[in-house]
Order: sequence, then structure tokens, then C-alpha cells
Amino acid sequence: MVSFLSEFKRSHFCGDLRAEHIGQEVILFGWVASSRDHGGVIFIDMRDKEGLVQVRFESDTEESYELANQLRSEWCIGIVGQVVSRGSNINDRLPTGEVEVIGKRLEVFSKSKTPPFQIRENTDANEMLRLEYRYLDLRREPLQRALRLRSKVNQATRTYLTQNLFEELETPYLTKSTPEGARDYLVPSRVNPGRFYALPQSPQIFKQLLMVSGFDRYFQIVRCFRDEDLRADRQPEFTQIDMEMSFVTTEDVMRICEGLMKSIFTCAGFEINPPFERISYDEAMRRFGVDAPDLRFGLELVDVTEIAGQSGFQVFEQTVSEGGIVRGIRIPGGSETFSRKMIDELEPFVGIYGAKGLAWAKVNSDGWSGGVSKFFDDEVRTKFETAFEAEPGDLLVMVAAKESVTCAALGNLRKKLGGDLGLIDKEAFRFCWVTDFPMFEYDEAEGRYYAMHHPFTSPRPDQVELLDTNPKEVKAQAYDLVLNGSEIGGGSIRIHQETVQNRVFELLGLSKEEARQKFGFLLDALTYGTPPHGGIAFGMDRLIMLLSRAESIRDVIAFPKTQRAADAMSDAPNLVDPAQLEELHIKVVGVFEEE
Repeated sequence: MVSFLSEFKRSHFCGDLRAEHIGQEVILFGWVASSRDHGGVIFIDMRDKEGLVQVRFESDTEESYELANQLRSEWCIGIVGQVVSRGSNINDRLPTGEVEVIGKRLEVFSKSKTPPFQIRENTDANEMLRLEYRYLDLRREPLQRALRLRSKVNQATRTYLTQNLFEELETPYLTKSTPEGARDYLVPSRVNPGRFYALPQSPQIFKQLLMVSGFDRYFQIVRCFRDEDLRADRQPEFTQIDMEMSFVTTEDVMRICEGLMKSIFTCAGFEINPPFERISYDEAMRRFGVDAPDLRFGLELVDVTEIAGQSGFQVFEQTVSEGGIVRGIRIPGGSETFSRKMIDELEPFVGIYGAKGLAWAKVNSDGWSGGVSKFFDDEVRTKFETAFEAEPGDLLVMVAAKESVTCAALGNLRKKLGGDLGLIDKEAFRFCWVTDFPMFEYDEAEGRYYAMHHPFTSPRPDQVELLDTNPKEVKAQAYDLVLNGSEIGGGSIRIHQETVQNRVFELLGLSKEEARQKFGFLLDALTYGTPPHGGIAFGMDRLIMLLSRAESIRDVIAFPKTQRAADAMSDAPNLVDPAQLEELHIKVVGVFEEE
């Protein structure tokens, strides 16, 4: 083996060979994808990170032929051979299908046990098995493509931001716990018994401090950690493209970000054309029911509250009288597409989001039928049809509830219908900026405000005085970048004045003592000539998932966690030696070792 590697160096990757290489001697390293004995001739498909090529061993090369006859799937090998044409036996399914390699010399670097699943592009192995043997799953072409794309995006990000005068700086992983939103991951300190570090949910405070320090433009591709319930597009440890800039407005940040997206998508082989559409938060909720709208299809929400409140239908009128709203969706041609059973199945779906029911009616040329049609007279039906711009054959669905429930129910129903009806162009990339978010959310049960984004977001300059008089009406200088219905980035202009920051803390229910305990170093920094500044963070994992059209965020992360935040391969988290716990002054209570 040593002599083989000393004598021969890779000349080509398997997947790169084409007709132009016919006649050349090549040296290839890789794995056996499959082998076939055709009696006197042995064929193997040899794979590396660039793809697959067929290699042929003939009996006249006796030593290599005998060794080739022993080859099995996933053996790691090296070969020296000559590229030849496959003549009329072209394999159109392979980029290398016009050629094959006549193997002259073969070296087996290591053998492989029979893999627990087939290493191929499409596998029927369940995900838990693939996560347990992740190092094998990563040999599959879809995951190879996704991680190589991720590498390209990293490079494109660094190149673009460096060209735009950003400096790549690092922030700490061992930080102070300042619980806001998701739970922190805590790390015990051995040398400070009873005290804990927290892993950062984002570098937010530190990147603001870098602006105070005068670095002007900062970025980093950084790991972040949140102890939260997981789903298909969420992981406990994730990667952000984190950015911050001094002396900027919202427009400045957006311009930089649109250029970054163009660079990233160009490196991935896609063409996009900024500037992106701008939609206010209020408009997004009114038209789409969600603050991350998918613009690839229609089915926009229609507000019919005024008509419903005087419709004679008790459910609608009572909802409106109690301060609720009525909105709906017109489904073109839905009268024929949807059976009664299919419509009935939509009701439990909207129930997930708190809606108590789904009102519906089919629009016919001679009137309405089904659902709530009997509750309205001709005049009211005409008003609804005008509001919905309905035509015969359409299906109207409506939800009556408080605004938050109506938006959530219809917004998610819209997304479901878009997919079920095949209305979404899977090849399209539709960006939009969502702006003018409310500064605060008010929790009626707790009687307190919460920051819509985070407590360092600046109010609009023309609304600072409303912090004292009407906080509910304050809009933040916050912005989210949405792609195909997924938020891929969020940011804001930050508060750079101590007095404003203190007032926001007060509204969030933080006393001066609590604010100083949690954020004292930031408050101190704001007293030393802080520049106006703002920034954004992009979710790298989610961005790569969309770019590679992967089904799950786990498919674009080399070693992801399961939905229970566990590593099926390394068996983390695990029990540790009691001596380690004693050294950290930790006693575990109420947890028992598995038998």
C-alpha cells in the first residue's frame, strides 16, 4: 500500500472522465460501488466524491484480475488503467457513460463489512439507521452534493463580504446566561464551583460590542446553540452567517444582503435578480396569514369581516361583535376538485391552530351550495362573491375567530392547499423582505410585553415617543428575509442609546437591577460613544436546505442530531463518570442509569 501511494498519485476523479480522456492512463482512488463477474471479464463501478465510472478487469492481467474477483461493495481501492470508449454500450444514466477504464493494476487499501444499507442515491433505509451509520450515509451522492454546496457557499460568503470591507472576527462560545426566548445550553465551570457558562444562542451582544469598538463591519460563519423542541428544519446546534455594520440604515443592510444572496445563488448555479419585494408585517399577515409568506402561488387571504358582521349568520356576527375577524380563501375550481369528504378533512387541520370550525360554500352559476350557503340571502352572497372575486365553480372557505387564530389557521391552510393542489413552482426562488414588525407582543395572560425580535431592536425613529404613551403601536426597525415561505434571515437596526435601551427593558418587565445583572456590560458600553449600527443573521442550514432542495435540514449537516437532540452515531448525550460530576461539583438527582 505504501509503495503504491508512493509510486502513484491520483490523476483524475472517477466522475470527471469523459470521451476527451480516451487513450489516457489514469490513476483513480475510491470505493467499489458494485461488482459484476461476466465470465473472464470483471466489471466494477468505482465511486469517489465526483461520481462513478465503470472499470473493467480482463483475465490477461492475471494478478489484478484475481484480486478484482474478490472485490465487494465499499472496499477502498486504487487502480491504474487506461480510458477507452464503451462503443455502442453507452450508459446514458451516467455522466461518464461514454467511457470505461481498463484496469491494469489494482490495490486494495482496506476491505469493508457488508454495509447495513445500500450506498446509493435513493435508499429505502430508515433515517435512524442512516444517522447511526452517518459516515456511510455521507458517501451517498445527495449528501455529498449538499455538503460540497455548503463549502462553496462558505467561500462565496467570505469572498463577497471581504470585498465589501467586512472583517471576519470571532466571538466567545463560553458566555453568560441571559435567558431570552429559547433555553440556554449550560456548561459547568470546574474552577468556579456552582457557576455556569452558557453556549450562545447568537453572538448578538458581542457583535454589537464590536461596533462599539470601532470595527465598522463584522461577519462570522458561526455555530449557535438553542435548547428547544426540534422539527424538520431546526437543530439544537446550527450555523449562522452573522453580520453587523456601523452607520447604516435599513436600506444599507438590505442592499448588502441582496448582493450576498446574489453571490451565493450564483455560486450554486442559480440566477436571482435583486432588489427583492418589500412587504410590511401588517400586509403579510393580511394577505398571507403568516409573517414568512410563500410568494410562489396565489390563494391570498380575503378579509370579509365587515360583510360577515352584518350577514345574518350568528356565528360570524357574534365573532365580529367580540372583536374577532372573518377571512377566507377562494379556491379556483374547488367546487369540482373538492369532495365533501375532502372539505371535512380541512376542518381538523385548521383546528390545530385554534379555529373552532371552517365555514365553506361552493359557488355555482345558479347560487351557492353546501356548507354555510343556507345561512345567507342572495344579497349577502353577492357581497361575498364580489369581495372574493368569485366565479362559478369556486370553493370559498372562511374562518371566524380572533385575529391571531384566523391568520394562523388560514395562513397554514393556504400553504397546505398550495402543495396539495400542485400550485407551487418547485424550481422557483421567490424572495421578499418583511419589514415594520411590531416592536412588542403583549401577553394577556401574563400582563406583560415581550420583544417581537429581541430586546436590542431599535424602534422606528419617528415612534420613540410612543414607548411612553402607546407601546403596542410601536414599529421596530426590524426586517426578515423570506425565501419560498421560509425565513432565512432576520435582523434589525439596534438601539445605540442607553436611555432608549433602558426604557425598552422597563417595558419588558426588567428592573434596573435585573437589566444590569443580565446586560450590565452592554449598558456600560452604550455610554461610551456608541455608533448607530445594525445587522442580520442568516440561517446557513436552512439556506442550504432550500438551495439543495433537500427534504430535511439534517440532510445538509454533516453530523446532525435526531428530533430528540441525540446523536445516534456517537450516542450523545450520554452518562458520564461520577468522578467527572464530582470534579464539577454536580449532583444528578432523579435520573437513573439504564440497565
